[in-house]
Amino acid sequence: QELPETVLLKFCRPENTPVPARPTPEQLSNLIKTSLHYPESFNHSFHNKSLCLVPVTLLLSNCSQAVVDVMIDLRHKPASCEALEIHGSFTWLGQTQYKLQLQGQEVYSLQLKACFVHTGVYNLGTPRVFAKLVDQVTLFETSQQNSMPALIIINNV
Repeated sequence: QELPETVLLKFCRPENTPVPARPTPEQLSNLIKTSLHYPESFNHSFHNKSLCLVPVTLLLSNCSQAVVDVMIDLRHKPASCEALEIHGSFTWLGQTQYKLQLQGQEVYSLQLKACFVHTGVYNLGTPRVFAKLVDQVTLFETSQQNSMPALIIINNV
């Protein structure tokens, strides 16, 4: 029997491949990666000073090559009362909203201060981050995907 002739396949891509004009909602919600840097636990003498201030760094990384407008809102509180009962409530000191612009692949470090009045376990993962491409004409920035809870233990010494 004669074997069938093997034919090489050639894949061609047209030179003028259309680029999608609008990024998908998923791409827009992953423009900025955030991470919080803080001590795992913090010792404070509430007897000597009623307010415990903890320095926290919010690191923002632009994951795209494009220039991105970023808005950070620290006024967000957990939606459920249960979360407040478990972790307690704390306050971000100082400015509560930030607007900045990150260049492609830029990493920006924002220094924050968290204020606690009781011992306990708290979730620092409350900042909401919104972003949009600079050249994108939209009324609202896209909410960026939030990372895992950022728990800190406040101890009385």
